Amino acid sequence: MGAAVGAQLRARGVTVLWCPEGRSEATRRRADEAGLEGVPLGEALRRSDVVLSLCAPGGGEEVAERVMTHGLADGAVFVEANPLAPERVAAIAARMQPATVVDGAVVGSPPVGGKSPLLYLSGPSAQAGRVAGLFEGTDVEARVVGEEIGQASVLKLIYSAYQKTSRVVAALAYGAADAYGVTDELLDMAGRRTRSYLVETDYIPKTAARAWRWAPDLADAADLLTSVGLPADTVRAAAETLERWSPEGEQPLDVTEALRALRDAGR
Repeated sequence: MGAAVGAQLRARGVTVLWCPEGRSEATRRRADEAGLEGVPLGEALRRSDVVLSLCAPGGGEEVAERVMTHGLADGAVFVEANPLAPERVAAIAARMQPATVVDGAVVGSPPVGGKSPLLYLSGPSAQAGRVAGLFEGTDVEARVVGEEIGQASVLKLIYSAYQKTSRVVAALAYGAADAYGVTDELLDMAGRRTRSYLVETDYIPKTAARAWRWAPDLADAADLLTSVGLPADTVRAAAETLERWSPEGEQPLDVTEALRALRDAGR
């Protein structure tokens, strides 16, 4: 991702530096192909107006620590674009003061072969806008979503939670169908639907109203997964979530009321 994003900026004539120290030969090759200039970290930080931290999950805080050891150039912006919880990004921002930190989150595949990932940004408006402006005319679609550190990270995490969990559940559903020889029928059923539930927010109160009926169904589905040797924790957790809504019965709720009921039941 880093090399591909850097290549987009290079195509606009932006000088992009990177730190080769401790990196693999494959990483070096990608950086060379992208036209990035390899320099020691200290030099990169001294020369950079914008520092973009975009690395493998789990490495974000380590990179931030190394950057803090050297320090940023006057007026430089540090973009924390790794998949970290909002609280962790806020902690980095607090430790980096008086330097400016912009919260970033990349959603989508690397910008190669016509793919166009989204780069969400949040933080001080002038600096976030400055970072977004770097990507104008590139295949990276940069969007400023707010002035609060953590807003961009929240978008990434909650979307990832939905997307990745739904894929896990899809694998479990297929596995159970395969165990009973009904995979073709399952795929036909799923193929009749073209939209994502994530964009149909009116389904949230509908789900709350039906929770008292759906919770037992999912509990049985969890038992079924267990019976065919598949992990059932995810589906069982969904059943437990529905149980929080069950007392609402068939009461008509709007989205706000449905979410409030879900939170209140957990207290």
